[in-house]
Amino acid sequence: MKLFKKIGFLTLLFCSATAYSQDSIVESEELEEEPITFASTRIINGHSVETIAKGLMDMRIEHRFGDMAGSNGGYQNMFGFDNLSDMRIALEYGVTDDLMIGFGRSKGTSAPYHSLLDGFVKYRVLKQKKGDMPMSLTVVGGSFFTYMKASSDESQVSHFPKASHRLSYFTQVNIAKHFGERFSLALMPTYVHRNYVAANDMNDVFALGGAARLKLTSRFALIGEYYYTFPSGDFRPSSTYKNSLGIALEWFTFGHNFTINITNSGGLGEAQFIPYTFESWKKGQFRFGFCVGRKFAF
Repeated sequence: MKLFKKIGFLTLLFCSATAYSQDSIVESEELEEEPITFASTRIINGHSVETIAKGLMDMRIEHRFGDMAGSNGGYQNMFGFDNLSDMRIALEYGVTDDLMIGFGRSKGTSAPYHSLLDGFVKYRVLKQKKGDMPMSLTVVGGSFFTYMKASSDESQVSHFPKASHRLSYFTQVNIAKHFGERFSLALMPTYVHRNYVAANDMNDVFALGGAARLKLTSRFALIGEYYYTFPSGDFRPSSTYKNSLGIALEWFTFGHNFTINITNSGGLGEAQFIPYTFESWKKGQFRFGFCVGRKFAF
């Protein structure tokens, strides 16, 4: 019995030491990049200018709950915690220090999609360096595919007459700059194309994202993100479609990046939160969410 206890104790000690060593390696690699523009590859909903270092893998788990206030919120729904608007599990990998890829699966909001698979490629073109390069720039492109059961109602977007109608795409140029060690700004012009849309919608949507990050301490930062979707005449009226706005508290510790956010967008991923945000902050239709990112070194 004593032998099993000793083996158990040694196993626990080894696992703890390994985890601590791995955390220390990941953290030291990231701190070498200081001052950073953003601490993660994502801001709140959209991508940041950052890429993952070569050989690192980032596992991300994102949750988005229901409305905190308004007609669908309040204490009866535990301020949105009783409802799950969307969730996503993804893996991202650094092929080189400037090139990364990622794959994920989202529940989807069912307005109009659910059961979504996504993938993207991201490349850093420029990296801000003191006295050399005044800003950072990355380009990212990705696609989304829904494998949900097709609706029998031909008037619905989810009818999907062809398999290609299940696909949507996005392309983004991400431009960012940090001012000193505490403050960063970013602009994210974004193009979204959906192969199949409703009769009163357009296949192509253009949006301009903006974001800011204020570093509070070595572990905490405040983040704001806004995507303005350009109107298209009588299509996509502002009374129906809204712009995505989010604020967040970011906490970085030992290889983990933890973000607590509040936003009016229900879906995760550019094919959802840019063209299909219907909720309004003014009506209390904002919801709590979080993202946990954990990096692993190979």
